[in-house]
Amino acid sequence: PVADEAALRRVGEEGVLALIGDSTNVFRPGEAGSEAAVRESLIQLVGQFDDRVAVACFASNIARLESVAVAAEANDRRVALVGRSLRRMDEAARENGYLRDTRPFLSEDAAADLPRDEVLLLCTGSQGEPRAALARIAQNNHPSIVLEEGDAVIFSSRIIPGNEKAIGRLQNQLVRLGVHILTEQTHFVHVSGHPARDELARMYAHVRPRLAIPVHGEMRHLVEHAKLARDCQVPASLVVENGTVVRLAPGEPGVIDKVPAGRLGLDGNRLVPLGGTAVRDRQRLVDNGAAVATLVLDRAGRIVAEPVVTVHGLIDPDGDDAIGAALRGALRNAVDQMPPGSKRDDGAVREVVRSALRRTLKSDLGRRPITDIHLVRI
Repeated sequence: PVADEAALRRVGEEGVLALIGDSTNVFRPGEAGSEAAVRESLIQLVGQFDDRVAVACFASNIARLESVAVAAEANDRRVALVGRSLRRMDEAARENGYLRDTRPFLSEDAAADLPRDEVLLLCTGSQGEPRAALARIAQNNHPSIVLEEGDAVIFSSRIIPGNEKAIGRLQNQLVRLGVHILTEQTHFVHVSGHPARDELARMYAHVRPRLAIPVHGEMRHLVEHAKLARDCQVPASLVVENGTVVRLAPGEPGVIDKVPAGRLGLDGNRLVPLGGTAVRDRQRLVDNGAAVATLVLDRAGRIVAEPVVTVHGLIDPDGDDAIGAALRGALRNAVDQMPPGSKRDDGAVREVVRSALRRTLKSDLGRRPITDIHLVRI
């Protein structure tokens, strides 16, 4: 059913402190469109193919799952879910009263036994995710499902900015298999679940909040949404990012704190921030390698043993030692040129040696690796 706009107007008449609104499509004029229209289009498109049809969509778009099921039923096909997130979403949706009129979806193994013209595969991986079901199918390493020449894949989703290359690689792999590709660029297969600009304006006209808090989008979307709210006569707006703590009341609304926010990654057996030092250093190691220098000095700062320099990921350990000799010479010269007093300061020595090591590697190899200096006093 369509939104109850009269109920929204009644809420606005009662008084609304804040409206927290989706900003994703704030630059898109007009309205997002109707899921019902996509459903009719999918029915027609699925009917054009005689072999397997696969549909890739966002697993959380339960309305799209229902539309795909309706399109399959209209074309005498059974739907199989291929991908763990789809199965989890299906289970959660049914527990909460959705998909009541939709037949239970088949398993991947059951779908593999059906004739090609009697199955519709609903797959994860619409954004080219390398570990998702569709990517594994395209690489011919899925345990149950294959796509062959004459089959079709419908990408029933939009391209999230930043995923263009991954999606392009996936679609090229499918085309190499002889699979027909249908996307929103060539066919009517998707409408956004995010409100377009006119819908946002209509919501503000109904609800008339005292404060607008744009969310869900990049900074440019949030700022534009705040401007739109002001144009819609909303008295105030707050542009916030993930981790921002906002006090709505009592008193004037405002930002009062920040909390840690961001993605975590599983690194071995622990969770680490993906933007943290450990991950950044790992990325630098991949690009620039690492260098470790060990120097043995006496208390006066004189070098009493040949410096040892180990370089990882930049030079062949079995190759010419000319670079190693140049590095060792640069370190000796750097220490020899230090003032006598500074040679007794471990911190000063480490910094001078590190600079000499990095400068020589940059000059000889064009790289700035992660460097570590071991200093031994005897």
